Amino acid sequence: MRSFLYIVTFLAVIAAAFWAYHENYKTQAALGEAQQVRGQIAEARARLAVLRAEWAYLNRPDRLRDLADVNFDRLGLMPLQPDQFGRVDQIAYPMPPQLPITDPVDVTSAGANP
Repeated sequence: MRSFLYIVTFLAVIAAAFWAYHENYKTQAALGEAQQVRGQIAEARARLAVLRAEWAYLNRPDRLRDLADVNFDRLGLMPLQPDQFGRVDQIAYPMPPQLPITDPVDVTSAGANP
């Protein structure tokens, strides 16, 4: 009986070692994938910074002004004037919808006793 207990204990230790070994490799693989994702995020942030810099460079007011001057005949753009803008009180807001009266109450004969 004692030898059977030793064998079962030995097999349990072997199984626990195999499980720990397997979990270690799964953890190492997950850490490697996480590191790859972090690298991809860093690359995407760097690309985004470059794109933002390019966008700011291309939208410089002097560059846009020169492009508008070069393409004036084709686009027909005119400079903005203050009289092109309206005031807030000139905006026609829609009237709120009227709620329908479903059960009217007759208040003229409510106080009179017949």
